[in-house]
Amino acid sequence: MCAAAAVLSLLPAPAVAVPRPVPAATAMPQPDLTALRSVLRTAVGQGAPGAMARLDDHGTVHQVAVGVADRRTGRALSTADRFRIGSVTKTFSAVVLLQLVDEGRLALDAPVNRYLPGLLPDDRITVRHVLSHRSGLYDYSDDLFARSVSGFEAVRTKVFTYRRLIDRSLRHARTTAPGGPYSYSNTNFVVAGLLIEKLTGQPVATAYRRRIIEPLRLTDTFYVHPDTAIPGRYTRGYLTPDTPGGALVDATRQTVSWAQSAGALISGTKDLDTFLSALLRGRLMSAGALKEMRRWVPAGGTQSYGLGLRRRRLSCGISVYGHTGAVQGYYTYAFTSGDGRRSLAALANASNSSTVHTAMLRTLDAAFCGRTATRHRTTAPQDAPEDTSGGGTESGH
Repeated sequence: MCAAAAVLSLLPAPAVAVPRPVPAATAMPQPDLTALRSVLRTAVGQGAPGAMARLDDHGTVHQVAVGVADRRTGRALSTADRFRIGSVTKTFSAVVLLQLVDEGRLALDAPVNRYLPGLLPDDRITVRHVLSHRSGLYDYSDDLFARSVSGFEAVRTKVFTYRRLIDRSLRHARTTAPGGPYSYSNTNFVVAGLLIEKLTGQPVATAYRRRIIEPLRLTDTFYVHPDTAIPGRYTRGYLTPDTPGGALVDATRQTVSWAQSAGALISGTKDLDTFLSALLRGRLMSAGALKEMRRWVPAGGTQSYGLGLRRRRLSCGISVYGHTGAVQGYYTYAFTSGDGRRSLAALANASNSSTVHTAMLRTLDAAFCGRTATRHRTTAPQDAPEDTSGGGTESGH
């Protein structure tokens, strides 16, 4: 996904036409695999049982994994392991809705209430507002996870309906007027799930499978809600306790019903690289829909947000595109270059730890800036907190 459309200046032609060499495209720096491994080791040193990354660079694949997938058995973490991807799910949901735009079944600037009458208390809230986190709908997960561990245990096996989650949000005042500044809220992508199911007549699991998973042959990607198990080979996920020094909580088995279309997908590093590369290379929607997805609004620090998609500007000036995911037990970073030809999927099997989260952010500099990152100031740690909330990290960002 290109950071912005190139601007062409229309200048008067010179009196005599002089041929000018066409400048070659600036080559992306080579990835720094030593630095990437060092970042993953740092995350483990800060409390994650394991950390891993898969980098697909123009067809050349690099895989790095450190630490363990299971603290009880000591099994080593592998990039073949599946895991919960948290809010990377939001990009999948946005893709489905933009495909429906292409099919003429949805208009981005139409009120949500046109498709779901009476759902929201304000007819000014549009589909675009929801997908860009500018609806002003309060994030219900802030209440659920004011205390991360006790909040998680209270919902670990619960099954919510979309409307029940939205009702929890509507108990609170809205955070902005419709179309106001970016304000991250899982409620927006619960609304997105309802839209998908209403317009397709299918559960979101079916829409994901038929529209994305099967066409891209994503063999490690599943939506199993409300089942609690991860199919096949997977890494266990560990929730850091709220009290320093406490024991890690194995959070692997959960419904993730509090998130659903905002954060309940399971996937793997290979599938995430494939998905983001396909998205940026225009394989999942029309060029016009992809352009809408990349209409950016400021999202704090060096970030912008489109429609279910993040843009991050790295320390070397390169921008990358994708999403982060935080769900109990797992931190995911999944990003790709503007042309979709270099993609990184990275995971730490821990959550509720700002130090681990910030460490994993640095995988992007290692993968996309390479050794040039050492000549620039490291990405500011203050960019990471807006990917967290509700007891630190468990709101599915």
